[in-house]
Amino acid sequence: MTCTPVAARGYPCQSIYGMSAAALWRMRKFVLCALLLGAVPGLWAQNQTIYDDTLESGWSNWSWATVNLNNTNPFHTGTDSISVSCGAYQALYLHQVPFNSSGYTNLTFWINGGSNGGQSLQVQATLGSNTNGVPQTAVPVTAPTNSWKQVSISLTALGVANQPNMNGFWIQSTLNGTLPTFYVDDITLVAGSNGPPVTNIVVSVGIDAQANRKSISPFIYGTAFASSNQLADLNFTLNRSGGNEETTYNWQNNAHGKGADWYFESYPDSSATPGATSDDFVANSKVGGAAALITLPMIGWAPKIGAGRAILWSYSVAKYGPQTGDDPYRTDAGNGISTTNSTAITWNDPNDANFPTNTAFTQSYVQHLMQQWDASTNGGVRYYILDNEHSIWHSTHQDVHPVGATMQEIWMKMVATAGMVKSNDPNALVAGPEEWGWNGYFYSGYDQQHWGSFADRGTNGGWDYMPWLLNQFHGYETNSGKRLLDYFTLHCYPQEGNVGTSDTSAGTVQLRNQSTRQFWDTGYVDPSWINSVIMLIPRMKSWVSTYYPGTKIGVTEYNWGAESDISGATAQADLLGIFGREGLDLATRWTTPNTGTPTYNAMKIYRNYDGNKSTFGDTSILASSPNPDTVAVFAALRSSDAALTLMLINKQLGVSATATINLTNFPSTGTGQLWQLTSANSITRLSDISFSGTTFTSTVPAQSITLLVLPAVTLAGQAGNPTPTNAATGVATNTALSWTAGTNATSHQLYFGANSNSVAIATTNSPEFKGSLSVTTFAPGPLAASGRFYWRVDEMAAANTNKGPIWTFATLVNSAAAFPVAGTLGSNHNFVITFPSAIGQTYRLDGTATFQPSAWQPITNNVPGTGSTISITDTNSSGQTQRFYRLVILPP
Repeated sequence: MTCTPVAARGYPCQSIYGMSAAALWRMRKFVLCALLLGAVPGLWAQNQTIYDDTLESGWSNWSWATVNLNNTNPFHTGTDSISVSCGAYQALYLHQVPFNSSGYTNLTFWINGGSNGGQSLQVQATLGSNTNGVPQTAVPVTAPTNSWKQVSISLTALGVANQPNMNGFWIQSTLNGTLPTFYVDDITLVAGSNGPPVTNIVVSVGIDAQANRKSISPFIYGTAFASSNQLADLNFTLNRSGGNEETTYNWQNNAHGKGADWYFESYPDSSATPGATSDDFVANSKVGGAAALITLPMIGWAPKIGAGRAILWSYSVAKYGPQTGDDPYRTDAGNGISTTNSTAITWNDPNDANFPTNTAFTQSYVQHLMQQWDASTNGGVRYYILDNEHSIWHSTHQDVHPVGATMQEIWMKMVATAGMVKSNDPNALVAGPEEWGWNGYFYSGYDQQHWGSFADRGTNGGWDYMPWLLNQFHGYETNSGKRLLDYFTLHCYPQEGNVGTSDTSAGTVQLRNQSTRQFWDTGYVDPSWINSVIMLIPRMKSWVSTYYPGTKIGVTEYNWGAESDISGATAQADLLGIFGREGLDLATRWTTPNTGTPTYNAMKIYRNYDGNKSTFGDTSILASSPNPDTVAVFAALRSSDAALTLMLINKQLGVSATATINLTNFPSTGTGQLWQLTSANSITRLSDISFSGTTFTSTVPAQSITLLVLPAVTLAGQAGNPTPTNAATGVATNTALSWTAGTNATSHQLYFGANSNSVAIATTNSPEFKGSLSVTTFAPGPLAASGRFYWRVDEMAAANTNKGPIWTFATLVNSAAAFPVAGTLGSNHNFVITFPSAIGQTYRLDGTATFQPSAWQPITNNVPGTGSTISITDTNSSGQTQRFYRLVILPP
């Protein structure tokens, strides 16, 4: 995740209309009235004038269009009107200190389209704070030709009736182009009462199990830097190692460059073992049941460290002079910004804390991973990522790449790196380009650094950056017959206000849960500095379809803020639903929320809501609701048991929703499960719901996530009372398994193995499947001592399955058993240690150069037994005349 310089963002200007002393006095009176009366419904006794020749009552001009508040021709009454000239999606935006709208019923104004007329516009009122506004329901308006027309819109229609924090409205062009000038005059809020505040709404939800069916990729449930426990608990499928630091990872000395994130320091990781950090990451991912995504550096520099693994830094204050910031723990390490005019120091020697690298250096990293973990199709690293957010290297890694990267530079680095990966591991999957956000989708780093000239774009035929890059990959495959890019991946963060922060003010909460539209809504104009329709997933699909067909798409960094608040949870649940419905192929969140936070639980409710790894369905179906900004709905069928899973996400503050759910093409009757996450922050199973026919109702609280699981038919009960008991230890190696059958069970499908995730996700086609049994006992055969085993029993009622929980036990430890270990001399004079392994056991191989060392050095750890011979190469043995080894069977 990276921050972008403000200069590259192009924020729309905000100006405040100058006011006379009389106007200021009127503003003072208005603010006083708002303070005294704004929180009390219905006390406004008169209309509030917003504009009549001038802005009144403290209203100010926050427009992002060309606006003249003193236009003299035409006007409706008085002497002046407001003229508005809009570019693409621009708007007249009038702002006020937040006030209670319950004293008003309608917004009225007069509009004139001038000699052209017919301008297509929309009116949206805003809720929020004094610094940002969240647009509510849009109401279309068309301007008449050469005449004045009064427009009156109820605050109810605008979605702001009886709200405590209305703070403005805008009249916006709905077109991606220039509009003829139109005119607005005599703007008024009409006084009156809208009745009591709304505390509950009725929502009609439509579900059609045969419409819009599409597979949901299991790889949208990804995260970053999760522990093995978190991965297992979330039941997530991908774990990404990415971000700025991975751009400068030196696997050989196991060190990372911190870049602009921390004073451009080269930092040693805790272990001096080459590749230890990445190897631990892969190991943790595997133990947690997820695939690791590994970032490959392409920048051409890697960090070096000092004697004794000492930290080095790029911007010595002693060498390069005073800087605007320095490391509080190492005050000579500056931030690379000179105190002279706050100028970036680009004249530094990049060799101070780094050294140049090339593709061969990166290849040695890939070869290390393959040697440690095997090829991608044999349990090794499956996904490689082409670096990270390269178009802002000149900011994040200014010390080694002070000039923005050009399109051609990145293309040459990508073709070299991706080609190297495919040469070493042809079945590995390559993802890129990992761009940071909106400007990075269209402009290279060079053009972002030299904003306005766009010389690099001009050099490359005027292409938008991402389409150009896809076209280059397509051309390469056409000419060579080799596909280098498997996943087209981008990053996306909210740019609106404080959405991505921990802010939980009402306006930010609403905007946080509305702005998720940017991933799918082809009509949603992002209200940030972007001020355009992002529609990221449709846009990515269109780019791929046009420029490189067959490429999958992914979003490998996103984060919608407020991880410790229910508003962050509802946004996260909304995003996972959107990713599934819209057909995204892969997604990894940045990063993993702390275990047990609301946002963490929002992730868990999709993949392990009951603690038994039960999931949201894997085939998306049609689910509709009137307004996804208030209540979003997602539905999917689950292939394992034919259940219909329905996610209801109530985003509203203080307003519950009674959902009338209409089922089509889903014959069902019986009892459904109801799981819910609220601000109380616990995934709770509520009382089951009984339903029959095609319609039923469910009331969901304000700011909540509700999962309904509707079985297609009555299922057998779950198996219970396992023997050995769950988590038993010291179990005999000749034990038999037994259990109590679930209610209505007619047969029992038994799964058994040494990996919890493999057993959890196993199907009847998996090696863990041991058969469909008519009895409730099973003998797995002689088991290894010191082993850890997992099993599961799915209870069957006819052809319908009730997936059972995962049970585990450990066999007795036999410390006296002899264990044959063999060694040979392999290539490059490295020793290869070979030993027979047993399923269920886990091993660690230690090595040393002396017979009786003070401490053994781990060569590899957490090696699962396969039931066949395992060979491990000691890459530290080259050049040594003797080595001693021990093989440790780890406690189960």
